[in-house]
Amino acid sequence: MINEKDIRTIHIASDHAGFEMKEDLRFFLEKKDYEVIDHGAFELDENDDYPDFILPAAIAVSQDEHSLGIILGGSGQGEAMVANRIPGIRATVFYGSAGSEEDIITLSKQHNDANILSLGARFLTHEEAEEAVDLWLETSFSNEQRHVRRIHKIDNLDNLMIGGDE
Repeated sequence: MINEKDIRTIHIASDHAGFEMKEDLRFFLEKKDYEVIDHGAFELDENDDYPDFILPAAIAVSQDEHSLGIILGGSGQGEAMVANRIPGIRATVFYGSAGSEEDIITLSKQHNDANILSLGARFLTHEEAEEAVDLWLETSFSNEQRHVRRIHKIDNLDNLMIGGDE
Protein backbone atom coordinates (compact mmCIF):
# COMPACT_ATOMS: atom_id res chain seq x y z
CA MET A 1 0.00 0.00 0.00
CA ILE A 2 1.29 3.43 -1.01
CA ASN A 3 1.90 6.34 1.34
CA GLU A 4 -0.60 9.10 0.50
CA LYS A 5 2.18 11.70 0.64
CA ASP A 6 3.71 10.01 -2.44
CA ILE A 7 0.55 10.47 -4.52
CA ARG A 8 0.86 13.47 -6.82
CA THR A 9 -1.20 12.32 -9.82
CA ILE A 10 -4.99 12.52 -9.85
CA HIS A 11 -7.12 11.16 -12.68
CA ILE A 12 -10.40 13.04 -12.93
CA ALA A 13 -13.54 12.44 -14.99
CA SER A 14 -17.23 13.33 -15.08
CA ASP A 15 -20.29 13.37 -17.22
CA HIS A 16 -22.45 16.44 -17.86
CA ALA A 17 -23.93 16.38 -14.35
CA GLY A 18 -20.52 16.76 -12.74
CA PHE A 19 -18.83 18.78 -15.48
CA GLU A 20 -18.80 22.18 -13.75
CA MET A 21 -17.65 20.73 -10.42
CA LYS A 22 -14.95 18.68 -12.18
CA GLU A 23 -13.58 21.81 -13.81
CA ASP A 24 -13.47 23.59 -10.44
CA LEU A 25 -11.82 20.60 -8.73
CA ARG A 26 -9.25 20.31 -11.50
CA PHE A 27 -8.08 23.89 -10.83
CA PHE A 28 -8.35 23.35 -7.06
CA LEU A 29 -6.02 20.32 -7.28
CA GLU A 30 -3.59 21.98 -9.68
CA LYS A 31 -3.19 24.86 -7.18
CA LYS A 32 -2.16 22.22 -4.64
CA ASP A 33 0.55 21.00 -7.06
CA TYR A 34 -1.15 17.79 -8.11
CA GLU A 35 -0.71 16.62 -11.67
CA VAL A 36 -4.31 16.33 -12.85
CA ILE A 37 -5.08 14.13 -15.83
CA ASP A 38 -8.53 14.96 -17.18
CA HIS A 39 -10.38 12.10 -18.90
CA GLY A 40 -13.41 14.23 -19.82
CA ALA A 41 -16.03 15.31 -20.32
CA PHE A 42 -14.30 18.19 -22.09
CA GLU A 43 -17.47 20.11 -22.83
CA LEU A 44 -20.95 20.27 -21.40
CA ASP A 45 -23.13 17.85 -23.36
CA GLU A 46 -26.40 16.82 -21.71
CA ASN A 47 -26.47 13.67 -23.87
CA ASP A 48 -23.09 12.25 -22.90
CA ASP A 49 -22.73 8.92 -21.09
CA TYR A 50 -20.60 8.66 -17.95
CA PRO A 51 -19.02 5.25 -18.75
CA ASP A 52 -17.23 6.89 -21.69
CA PHE A 53 -15.24 9.09 -19.28
CA ILE A 54 -15.17 7.08 -16.06
CA LEU A 55 -13.79 3.89 -17.61
CA PRO A 56 -10.55 5.46 -18.95
CA ALA A 57 -9.96 7.20 -15.60
CA ALA A 58 -10.48 3.96 -13.65
CA ILE A 59 -8.21 2.01 -15.98
CA ALA A 60 -5.50 4.66 -15.58
CA VAL A 61 -5.70 4.46 -11.78
CA SER A 62 -5.60 0.65 -11.90
CA GLN A 63 -2.40 0.80 -13.95
CA ASP A 64 -0.60 3.31 -11.71
CA GLU A 65 -0.55 2.60 -7.98
CA HIS A 66 0.99 6.04 -7.42
CA SER A 67 -2.18 7.77 -8.61
CA LEU A 68 -5.72 8.25 -7.38
CA GLY A 69 -8.98 9.11 -9.11
CA ILE A 70 -11.83 11.52 -8.56
CA ILE A 71 -14.96 10.90 -10.60
CA LEU A 72 -18.19 12.86 -10.62
CA GLY A 73 -21.76 12.44 -11.72
CA GLY A 74 -25.23 13.36 -10.55
CA SER A 75 -25.19 10.98 -7.58
CA GLY A 76 -21.78 9.36 -8.05
CA GLN A 77 -23.41 5.95 -7.79
CA GLY A 78 -23.33 4.85 -11.43
CA GLU A 79 -19.85 6.25 -11.82
CA ALA A 80 -18.59 4.16 -8.89
CA MET A 81 -20.28 1.07 -10.35
CA VAL A 82 -18.38 1.54 -13.60
CA ALA A 83 -15.07 2.16 -11.82
CA ASN A 84 -15.50 -0.83 -9.52
CA ARG A 85 -15.77 -3.15 -12.55
CA ILE A 86 -12.03 -2.60 -13.13
CA PRO A 87 -9.75 -5.01 -11.22
CA GLY A 88 -7.80 -3.24 -8.50
CA ILE A 89 -10.23 -0.34 -8.17
CA ARG A 90 -11.89 0.42 -4.86
CA ALA A 91 -14.20 3.37 -5.51
CA THR A 92 -16.20 4.94 -2.72
CA VAL A 93 -19.20 7.24 -3.12
CA PHE A 94 -19.73 10.50 -1.29
CA TYR A 95 -22.67 12.81 -1.88
CA GLY A 96 -23.08 14.52 1.44
CA SER A 97 -23.16 13.73 5.09
CA ALA A 98 -25.61 10.89 5.59
CA GLY A 99 -23.60 10.34 8.75
CA SER A 100 -20.49 12.20 9.63
CA GLU A 101 -18.67 13.33 6.49
CA GLU A 102 -15.42 12.69 8.27
CA ASP A 103 -16.37 9.09 9.09
CA ILE A 104 -17.46 8.23 5.56
CA ILE A 105 -14.47 9.81 3.85
CA THR A 106 -11.79 8.69 6.31
CA LEU A 107 -13.05 5.14 6.71
CA SER A 108 -13.05 4.65 2.95
CA LYS A 109 -9.30 5.28 2.99
CA GLN A 110 -8.28 3.97 6.43
CA HIS A 111 -10.12 0.65 6.15
CA ASN A 112 -10.62 0.08 2.42
CA ASP A 113 -7.72 1.95 0.83
CA ALA A 114 -10.17 3.51 -1.64
CA ASN A 115 -8.28 4.67 -4.71
CA ILE A 116 -11.18 6.49 -6.38
CA LEU A 117 -13.55 9.00 -4.82
CA SER A 118 -16.90 9.27 -6.60
CA LEU A 119 -18.75 12.50 -5.87
CA GLY A 120 -22.45 13.19 -6.32
CA ALA A 121 -22.35 16.66 -7.84
CA ARG A 122 -26.10 17.23 -7.52
CA PHE A 123 -25.90 16.87 -3.74
CA LEU A 124 -22.72 18.80 -2.91
CA THR A 125 -21.73 22.43 -3.02
CA HIS A 126 -18.37 23.20 -4.57
CA GLU A 127 -17.02 24.00 -1.11
CA GLU A 128 -18.25 20.66 0.28
CA ALA A 129 -16.64 18.85 -2.65
CA GLU A 130 -13.32 20.59 -2.04
CA GLU A 131 -13.46 19.76 1.68
CA ALA A 132 -14.27 16.12 0.91
CA VAL A 133 -11.41 15.88 -1.59
CA ASP A 134 -8.96 17.47 0.86
CA LEU A 135 -9.96 15.11 3.65
CA TRP A 136 -9.82 12.07 1.35
CA LEU A 137 -6.39 12.99 -0.01
CA GLU A 138 -5.00 13.66 3.48
CA THR A 139 -6.23 10.34 4.89
CA SER A 140 -3.94 7.32 4.68
CA PHE A 141 -4.63 3.61 4.70
CA SER A 142 -4.20 2.23 8.22
CA ASN A 143 -2.20 -0.84 7.12
CA GLU A 144 -3.88 -2.77 9.92
CA GLN A 145 -3.57 -6.48 9.15
CA ARG A 146 -7.33 -7.09 9.17
CA HIS A 147 -7.83 -4.44 6.50
CA VAL A 148 -4.89 -5.64 4.42
CA ARG A 149 -6.33 -9.16 4.58
CA ARG A 150 -9.74 -7.96 3.40
CA ILE A 151 -8.31 -5.99 0.50
CA HIS A 152 -6.35 -9.07 -0.59
CA LYS A 153 -9.61 -11.03 -0.55
CA ILE A 154 -11.23 -8.39 -2.76
CA ASP A 155 -8.25 -8.53 -5.13
CA ASN A 156 -8.56 -12.32 -5.25
CA LEU A 157 -12.20 -11.93 -6.30
CA ASP A 158 -10.98 -9.83 -9.21
CA ASN A 159 -8.56 -12.62 -10.16
CA LEU A 160 -11.26 -15.29 -9.94
CA MET A 161 -13.61 -13.30 -12.15
CA ILE A 162 -11.03 -12.92 -14.91
CA GLY A 163 -9.91 -16.55 -14.71
CA GLY A 164 -6.83 -16.09 -12.53
CA ASP A 165 -5.64 -18.17 -9.63
CA GLU A 166 -6.94 -17.83 -6.09
